Amino acid sequence: MWETVIQKEKANWAQCSEVGSTVEQLDQDGEAHIVQLTSEQGIPRFSDLPCNGTDDVMSYFDPGLSDGYTVKINRTLNSGTPIKLKFDMDALITVDNSTARLVDLGNNDFKLVLLQDTDLFGFNIKGQFLLLPPYIISLKIKGVENCAKPNFGYFERHPVGAEKRPEVPNLFCGKRKAINQLIVNGVESKPGTWPWHVAIYRLERATLRYICGGTLVSNLFILTAAHCVTIKGAAVLPEILGISLGKHNLLGGDLDSQEKQVHQVIVHEKFAHTTLDNDIALLKLKSSVKYNTVIQPACIWFDKAEGKLPTGDVLGTVTGWGFDQTESLSTVLREATMPIVPDLDCIRTKPLFYSVVLNGKKFCAGYRNGTAACNGDSGGGFHVYVPYEDSPFVKRYVKGAWYIRGIVSLSVVRQDTSLCDPNEYVVFTDIATYSDWIYDHME
Repeated sequence: MWETVIQKEKANWAQCSEVGSTVEQLDQDGEAHIVQLTSEQGIPRFSDLPCNGTDDVMSYFDPGLSDGYTVKINRTLNSGTPIKLKFDMDALITVDNSTARLVDLGNNDFKLVLLQDTDLFGFNIKGQFLLLPPYIISLKIKGVENCAKPNFGYFERHPVGAEKRPEVPNLFCGKRKAINQLIVNGVESKPGTWPWHVAIYRLERATLRYICGGTLVSNLFILTAAHCVTIKGAAVLPEILGISLGKHNLLGGDLDSQEKQVHQVIVHEKFAHTTLDNDIALLKLKSSVKYNTVIQPACIWFDKAEGKLPTGDVLGTVTGWGFDQTESLSTVLREATMPIVPDLDCIRTKPLFYSVVLNGKKFCAGYRNGTAACNGDSGGGFHVYVPYEDSPFVKRYVKGAWYIRGIVSLSVVRQDTSLCDPNEYVVFTDIATYSDWIYDHME
């Protein structure tokens, strides 16, 4: 069908040599994208495929993108059909209320439910910035994925003014809205500085007791260490866990904080509680988190992130209410910045300990100078700031984001005590080796 449309539109634009030549060049090169040659009062309109391999879903847009863009699904769909959409950054969807019911699920997820049978269903999408339109990263019809290969960057291939996008999976996460460490000799953070850090509580003798930290990675999921939410390797009942988000003071009194119950505890299938191998877990909440200035999701580490760092060293910040230099839980959130250390350097310091725990899925970090993660910081994230550099517009409005690179897992214990030794390296679960597991279990 689209081939017929293209031929017809080529005829309509026969007198427009500039756009016409662009289309011919694209055809000769065999590009997947399409320039649709239509005109509305002399203004060119373009179209492209938002999802590679799905040619019955089309995106239509004009120069300047002042009205966003329109997506049309050229498929016979029945009344009641659910369509779930996910975007890579802030998006606003508008749809004819007589054709579909729209539900904003948060975290750039939307659900459309058709109210009538249709052969061509359409809706409009706008972003926070005109020249950075949101890209579709998932389009599910009746639960079936129709955008397994999102077509990132297609707006930039047309003369509409779109800015080059950073090559990252998601432009929404990892941003602070307010306004730098399991932490010994760290410094106190400011409220809202780490809006993805959460406090995890467990019910013990009719009292909720703080046990670990965690990282908010979507409006429904918390990432933490498996040993925080298990007993002898078995997941605890979700009913005995509680989550506090937007918290700065462990004793309470934080404005805009939220309390959530846990719906499901998802522990890695190969978690070994004796060695802490595969020390990673997800907590699915009973209800969605409402984002605000002190509650935001962190980004999940991806393969190309390290290549965007300005130096070869990976510096990360760890946050938590863990034991400080006075050997007491900190009442306010503290932070400490530390580098990732090569495995060999780590093993040389204590061969019998680190050679056993470093299995290719963990990493060491720290300075061995008294600044370290400690008891009570377990489950918290090792967060790395990744700058974006692709265009002046991006530099001004989307400068970069915070990515969770690791999860506090274990450390050397001081002699004659159960507390950590702050003069030794800390071991983290390596998110780079578990990103597929995380995404698979966040479906």
